[in-house]
Amino acid sequence: MKKNKRPSNWFYAGRFLLLCVLFIPFFLLGAMAVDPFIPDMVSEPGLVSAELALLIMGVLNALLVMALIESSRYRGWKLALGLAFAYYGAVTFIMQIETWYFLSGISVSEALLPRLFIMGLPVALLYIPLAVLLMGKMKADSEPAVHLEAIKPFNYYVFKPVLIALAYVVLYWCAGYFIAWQNPALRAFYGSPGEALPFAVHTVNTLRNEPLLFPFQALRGLLWALFALPVIYGSKWSRWATALLVALFFSIPQNTGHIMANPLMPMASIRMSHMIETVSSTFIFGIIVALLLYRKSVRSE
Repeated sequence: MKKNKRPSNWFYAGRFLLLCVLFIPFFLLGAMAVDPFIPDMVSEPGLVSAELALLIMGVLNALLVMALIESSRYRGWKLALGLAFAYYGAVTFIMQIETWYFLSGISVSEALLPRLFIMGLPVALLYIPLAVLLMGKMKADSEPAVHLEAIKPFNYYVFKPVLIALAYVVLYWCAGYFIAWQNPALRAFYGSPGEALPFAVHTVNTLRNEPLLFPFQALRGLLWALFALPVIYGSKWSRWATALLVALFFSIPQNTGHIMANPLMPMASIRMSHMIETVSSTFIFGIIVALLLYRKSVRSE
């Protein structure tokens, strides 16, 4: 069988620069959906200027999307739609349902909330398929059929989902308390001014006063895993390489927005606390999800 010639380094460099540039207008197109509904609140400056933040976001997202495409054995619309589903779910849907839970009534109005879900559509539905096209993966090839290892029903459909949900809740809660909740400004922003209660007391009080929080976060953990499936099932990389890719996918694009000014979270220290909290917890969680759900593949010649 004739093997496809591997693209040159110049091919990847050119596509990288092009995808960096293209990310910005698609991101701004989504931002236009929310701009008229952003509350008139003064935000502290971000870590960098808005222009530099957009450039950083373009670079990081281009690198990540290229890695997602190159790691996959899928091609054509199966690849484009699978990655669009994964990207929208992990980068927009997962994050905005948490915005709904925590910021509704604080800085997010009823008019703004649905627009936050619309904001991520241009990148997911337009930029991702365009990236697949530019990377030369839209055409089907004649690769041998690939079969994934058999599923053990109880292990895969019961034990592993429970373990994933539990892992996410533990990581979310511990990172939230020991990193973000140590910031007095953040506690005040969420309506809990004053000294932080001890971990055990804070946990018991939350279970008593917000009984839906932990089930909600368990559901988010399962949704994270669901949106990662196109990446994990499609991966032709090794188990640990796939785990690293999923960890970056869970932690990078969702958090780069914290480096710029944001009227929905106007204090810079709050944005920084949340960024450290979520980058660390979702990175570890991504590794756990990928290691648990990774399935070996066998090519039939």
